[in-house]
Amino acid sequence: MARHVTKKSQYINDLTPGIRVDDLFVLAASSLAQSRNGPYWSLTFQDATGKIDGKIWSPKSQEYPLLEPGQMTRVLGFVESYRDRNQLKVDHLEILDPAADEVDYADFMPASATPPARLMEELEDLITEHMRHKPWRTFCRKVLGSGEVRERFMTAPGGKTVHHAYVGGLVEHTLGVARSCMALCDVYPGLDRQTLLAGAVFHDLGKAWELTGGLANDYTDEGRLLGHIQIGLDRLEPFLARSRQLEEPLKLHLRHLITSHHGEHEFGSPVRPKTPEAFVLHFADNMDAKLNIIDQAYGEMNGSEQQWSPYLRYLERNVYRAPATPDTTRRKTDIPENQCLLPLKA
Repeated sequence: MARHVTKKSQYINDLTPGIRVDDLFVLAASSLAQSRNGPYWSLTFQDATGKIDGKIWSPKSQEYPLLEPGQMTRVLGFVESYRDRNQLKVDHLEILDPAADEVDYADFMPASATPPARLMEELEDLITEHMRHKPWRTFCRKVLGSGEVRERFMTAPGGKTVHHAYVGGLVEHTLGVARSCMALCDVYPGLDRQTLLAGAVFHDLGKAWELTGGLANDYTDEGRLLGHIQIGLDRLEPFLARSRQLEEPLKLHLRHLITSHHGEHEFGSPVRPKTPEAFVLHFADNMDAKLNIIDQAYGEMNGSEQQWSPYLRYLERNVYRAPATPDTTRRKTDIPENQCLLPLKA
């Protein structure tokens, strides 16, 4: 295989219709479809700044018998607009071997806007602030302080494609859910704040083993066979067994919070929420995921005059970017044009 220059110069968020493209991208998704003119490849390319759909039309498509997500590719083609979205018309595609080329993976893997180490510190600060029961505080610190858990937790994505699907996404999502839960405890003081916080911190722990992360970010065998709820419980059980000072009813409640956080059986929840804390965790988790999807849609609309997003399959609707109420306490020039109106990133 010929060696190529592997330093990126063209990034997805800078591409506009009419631009010629000759650069490196990760293949994030691929499917072979059929049109009247023959088979064609429907592709999604990715770099650290986002994703863009692409097409290889027949007969060129027949030169590529197999294209798989996670492959590093060199793409030659041009950008066109299709249904108000940028799309790559691929003239030539070459599969590269990242092990043989000097590839900087930071160019291809989107990451949380806030460094994961800082997000982890803020999560631990919440534990210090709200965990007054020493056995709860000790349990949480021991889990998060475990070498393998900490490393995976800080770098894992929060999902495969739907929400927080980037490096540091899991800890970012966890922090958002934990903050929401603590805020709701101020509104509903009857909630068990400490057990709810433990549930928020560990509700998605299993995602650190459910997904591979990396360029492909696909499901592991364990993830496909068990799912992140069961994996998370399995990883927590040794810590729970060693936490002899933590009361058994509190351990049971934590297991219920994790097991029920998807809310309904049709959404993959083994059981439905049966305590106030379980309801709060479910809705906080659902809200944080949906707002992240909207935040990413708004980000893709920045720089345009669009007020409506493309159809978002996981929300089953388009979303509207409403104008913000004027803030009379700051100068208009202090507000960047087309900024995201939702303060979703930690």
